[in-house]
Amino acid sequence: MTDEAARTPGFGDAIEAAMGQRPSQVSALSGGGVGTVYKVEFKDGARLVAKVSETGGLAVEGFMLGYLKMHSELPVPEVLHAADKLLLLEFVETSGGVTAGAETHAAELLAALHGISAENFGFEGPTVIGTLPQPNPWTPRWRDFFRDQRLLYMGRLALDRGNLVRATFARLEKLCGRIEDYIAEPARPALIHGDCWGGNVLTRGNRIAAFVDPAIYYADPEIELAFSTLFSTFGTAFFDRYRELRPIAPGFFEARRDIYNLYPLLVHSALFGGQYPDQVHRTLARYA
Repeated sequence: MTDEAARTPGFGDAIEAAMGQRPSQVSALSGGGVGTVYKVEFKDGARLVAKVSETGGLAVEGFMLGYLKMHSELPVPEVLHAADKLLLLEFVETSGGVTAGAETHAAELLAALHGISAENFGFEGPTVIGTLPQPNPWTPRWRDFFRDQRLLYMGRLALDRGNLVRATFARLEKLCGRIEDYIAEPARPALIHGDCWGGNVLTRGNRIAAFVDPAIYYADPEIELAFSTLFSTFGTAFFDRYRELRPIAPGFFEARRDIYNLYPLLVHSALFGGQYPDQVHRTLARYA
């Protein structure tokens, strides 16, 4: 085992209890915004990924992966064990970064995911995004849900944590008071992955191997498309293929993308502070 894993109380015991055998080798993996991530190997050659969090929350992540596995064709790792502080997942082979071919494949996968619908916006229970709670009360109107459960909720959280100044939050409230000026009601709710940035997209050659770390709910799929551009996860190849499968209404790149990306920017503001509150302020200065 690695020294760090060996120092984690009960790490080997917990894996042995869940899998029936003790790890022979443990090595650290990159990622792990929620907890620490390890590659675990056994004497028989089997491998898995272990995610450990002292603060908990991993059972929800396991549930979300299981939901996507059961209700969609989106490739996600199989959940082998899900508890609040330990999540064991299928090991997914990866190679290289996000190529144009992988972007095309991602567009096909996400377009299919966005074809899965529900009667209302939200989800059957709260989920998480990173380490933050994500409330999902079923709501008939998307604009109401996005305003109250995404922008205002996360804005207040960032404000309460001291990472967003009150003047910026006041501008956010002003924009929310006119939300109908910026976004329209989508035809129907769509199931989204919810945290679609490059670190959560695993590739193998020109294909997507898996999506990880979801933050699922039923939404306007444009919020997923917007997030995929915030950190340059996907580009032209993705959008060219996505448009062939699902229409993107005019005005998305010109304005709605910025409005939708306020949500992940508020999430990052609440989590990290730093440059993200300034980015929120600049967006609000343009629209509010």
